[in-house]
Amino acid sequence: MKIVLIKDLKGKGKKGDIIDVNSGYAHNFLIPNGYAIMGTSMNLNEAKQAQASNAYRAEQERLRAVELGKELKDSKVTLAIKCGANGKAFGSVTNKEIAEELAKRNIDVDKKKIEIETVKGIGLYKAKVRLHPTVVVDLEVEVVAQD
Repeated sequence: MKIVLIKDLKGKGKKGDIIDVNSGYAHNFLIPNGYAIMGTSMNLNEAKQAQASNAYRAEQERLRAVELGKELKDSKVTLAIKCGANGKAFGSVTNKEIAEELAKRNIDVDKKKIEIETVKGIGLYKAKVRLHPTVVVDLEVEVVAQD
């Protein structure tokens, strides 16, 4: 019997999936407990359209991430921080500061998507920007002493 899941069901599928189960399991457990609806032609068609819509939306999001990645790949972020006489920083450079610097250039990247090692001195560092699960871009971060 075909059913459409309306909630995630561990071991069976995710919300919106069309699965084939035994009729007793569907009638006695899944449908009464609100995990699924009957696989009528109308429900199956709606589920297929929703899956196609979600796939299109996900692909558009990936394409936007690729475009943003091309823009970020060639750029370099320069941050000025207060340093001591030996070039050691007072504090450290965080992903929040990198995101703010990118925002000044009209590039909107969430700070949670920027991964960088601990920066405690001046120099050139590499940061990874995860724009999408399949799109990861390396970004050069130059840390200089503030005048």
